[in-house]
Amino acid sequence: MRPVIALVGRPNVGKSTLFNRLTRSRDALVADEPGLTRDRQYGHADINDRECILIDTGGISGDEEGIDTLMAGQSLLAMEEADVILFLCDARAGVAPSDELIVKHLRNLEKPCFLVVNKIDGLDENSVISDFYSLGFGEPHGVAAAHGRGVKVLFDKVCQEFPTQENVEEIEEDDDSVRPIKLAIVGRPNVGKSTLVNRMLGEERVIVYDMPGTTRDSIYIEMERRGKPYTLIDTAGVRRRGKVKETVEKFSVIKTLKAIDDAHVVIMLLDAREGIVEQDMSILGYVLDSGRSLVLAVNKWDGMEPTRRHEVKDELKRRLMFVDFAEWFYISALHGTGVGDLFTAVDSAYRSARVKMNTNKLTEWLGEAQERHAPPMVKGRRIKMRLAHAGGHNPPRIVIHGNQLKRLADSYKRYLNTFFRKKLHLVGTPIKFEWKEGENPFKNKRKKLTPLQEYKRKRENKNTKKR
Repeated sequence: MRPVIALVGRPNVGKSTLFNRLTRSRDALVADEPGLTRDRQYGHADINDRECILIDTGGISGDEEGIDTLMAGQSLLAMEEADVILFLCDARAGVAPSDELIVKHLRNLEKPCFLVVNKIDGLDENSVISDFYSLGFGEPHGVAAAHGRGVKVLFDKVCQEFPTQENVEEIEEDDDSVRPIKLAIVGRPNVGKSTLVNRMLGEERVIVYDMPGTTRDSIYIEMERRGKPYTLIDTAGVRRRGKVKETVEKFSVIKTLKAIDDAHVVIMLLDAREGIVEQDMSILGYVLDSGRSLVLAVNKWDGMEPTRRHEVKDELKRRLMFVDFAEWFYISALHGTGVGDLFTAVDSAYRSARVKMNTNKLTEWLGEAQERHAPPMVKGRRIKMRLAHAGGHNPPRIVIHGNQLKRLADSYKRYLNTFFRKKLHLVGTPIKFEWKEGENPFKNKRKKLTPLQEYKRKRENKNTKKR
């Protein structure tokens, strides 16, 4: 349907900068540091009135070791997926041996490829570009991705290599009729988030490496399961604030928090081997503040002794009583145990977050809740709640009108939360309440006096002045 364009090249040649410019976003992390991008990052762009899919990749240097080998593998997979490949080089660094290695691989693909010489701003374009003819890879195209120079001229030529557009409008209309569920997977570093994403997808889509902080960016991945579209969001692990020192990691944390806000449902991943720690509580608190639907998954459950499993369950129930609305699952992302059940919970949580609420029913249930358990007295006066109506979705919001609502005890608010959740059959989503107090119509108004009372009041005022 949409042509796919892959951006490949050595580390730090400006692939992510060009990706952000074309997608008109800041989805890809950009910094003056090589090897920042590790996984394939997908984005949508509108080029010459044609919708395209862009793939940002990690750099290929030719001497990869450890995690760099996996990064290069992600770049090679992107080349296989693409209809058109943009091979980026650095005008300031000149031709490097690794550029020649990439050219050899691109020649074997037999796909439309463009040699793009980036960072020409401030340089003599003609003299700089001439050096890249030595690669024997066609005409080099000079651009400055950071400023947009030469980008439009380049893509006028790139568009000529796009596959013919047939039945695109009809297919896109069908795609837009179903809205994908955005599913963010969050947790501490090294709890298995990327492993879970790969297990859900059934392929090695994101890099998995035995090193905390492997994932640096929030990776959005579209998938379909049993006819339902989903968008998985693999996020960077969030450490304690005191341990986040690198600038890149600080940006990664920000991207994770933005992914939570952008998601419909969040899967909070916990490590069964380490139990729950304070950082888990911190991440969970942010998810609750955002109001997103929640599914809790305890990973690395395989191979644990029954005694240890029982201890972990008791600890989790004791410390996480405040998220009793969320469903629990004990899984093994590595072996796939229990992973399939997560999708059922995600679907239920998504439906609950968008439940339809009727004002008459909500008000009727509010009266029933007060009959079962009346609000406490405040200074001899009963708190009264008269009307309830819907205030929004994701999460469900219920607006309650009454008097003295600011003095309502937190324990009674928790009672109402549980009561309405049962009535609405909500699973996996919190309820947000808004309290609206009606103004006292007699406030700032003097009570009307009888003629005798008015006479006595004037007489008292007169005597007071004489004194």
